[in-house]
Amino acid sequence: MAAKDKVIKELTQELFAQLQTKVKIEIEEQEQTFIIRLTTDEPGILIGYHGQSLVAIQQILTLMAFKKFGEWVRLLVDVGDYREKRKESLEQMAKSLAQKVKLSGQSQVFPPMSSFERRIIHLVLAEDNEVKTVSEGEGDQRHVVLKPKS
Repeated sequence: MAAKDKVIKELTQELFAQLQTKVKIEIEEQEQTFIIRLTTDEPGILIGYHGQSLVAIQQILTLMAFKKFGEWVRLLVDVGDYREKRKESLEQMAKSLAQKVKLSGQSQVFPPMSSFERRIIHLVLAEDNEVKTVSEGEGDQRHVVLKPKS
């Protein structure tokens, strides 16, 4: 395990010790991003509503790593493959709503979602010549709107 991997694992252990939560931690480096995979008996608590707790844990660990290394380190925290499953779900939702836009000619609105989730929607439909995606709204009400291309 490389030096940064080891330190990130220690920081993660420290955080969960403070939270008095038992987790198994695996660290993997992919394309300059450290993926922190957590396994626990209570994944729902760590994931939270639509992944909000997961995002918060990731932000805290990112700040802890910044303080430790003096530079920003890209971290991605995942529990029980939640992110992959959510990505697949969003891709299906995007394709389904794109079909509605094509058939009806009317815009479709996604519910508010994180920047990570909005990016998935934009990427899935980027090559579609019949619809365009636009992010609208502010803060936690930011959402994607699918519109027919004119």
